[in-house]
Amino acid sequence: MHKLGRGSREKVQQFMAITGASEKVALQALKASDWHLEGAFDYFYSQPQVSVANSRHLEDLYNRYKERDADMIMVEGTSQLCNDLLVDPQDVVMLVISWHMKAATMCEFTRQEFFDGLQSIGVDSIEKLREKLPSLRAEIKDDHKFREIYNFAFAWAREKGQKSLALETAIGMWRLLFDGRHWPLIDHWCQFLQVKHNKAISRDTWSQLLEFVKTIDPQLTNYDEEGAWPYLIDEFVEYLTENGCVQRRK
Repeated sequence: MHKLGRGSREKVQQFMAITGASEKVALQALKASDWHLEGAFDYFYSQPQVSVANSRHLEDLYNRYKERDADMIMVEGTSQLCNDLLVDPQDVVMLVISWHMKAATMCEFTRQEFFDGLQSIGVDSIEKLREKLPSLRAEIKDDHKFREIYNFAFAWAREKGQKSLALETAIGMWRLLFDGRHWPLIDHWCQFLQVKHNKAISRDTWSQLLEFVKTIDPQLTNYDEEGAWPYLIDEFVEYLTENGCVQRRK
């Protein structure tokens, strides 16, 4: 990389850190996107990486975790998968893996989801997937991927047949997702919900909170009371000011 400028070298290093790709692949993706990182990520993840994943190995791996009497990986198999990966089931990397698999339900994987997910990651063994964990975990730090993972998490975590997300489940997911994002108001938000709301969370509230986090500074100096925020978020702002959690400047 000695022929590249400093800015280009930093982009190559950042791309490699997030995707786990080689320097050659990073250069190819960045050049294809005119050195725009977001475009490079889109290019990289749109390319088939199936060639490194052996279908026979995937079949053996799937059979290791699927239910004895059903063609699906359920809670027990997912727990064994976590054990083999040496990760806690509550590790955010399991959410990222589920996102790659486009899993419909938490702790469950169909054959198609399992195969497509591991092929998209480019692995066909536990050892290879374990090596990918750092780069998979780092994907949560990419703003574009974080938004996709965040939106995916709502349907993934809710109970089957339910339109809303149970409050305690939503709180657990928010803490998991924002743990690495360092949103200063996360504890206040969770406390507010338990004290003032105590109801299931709608998809609209779930989506709008991310917009609130991304656009409103923690001291609420740029919060517009006339803005089109859901009523629950307006209540949260009132809760923060009434309890002296923030000092808003008029």
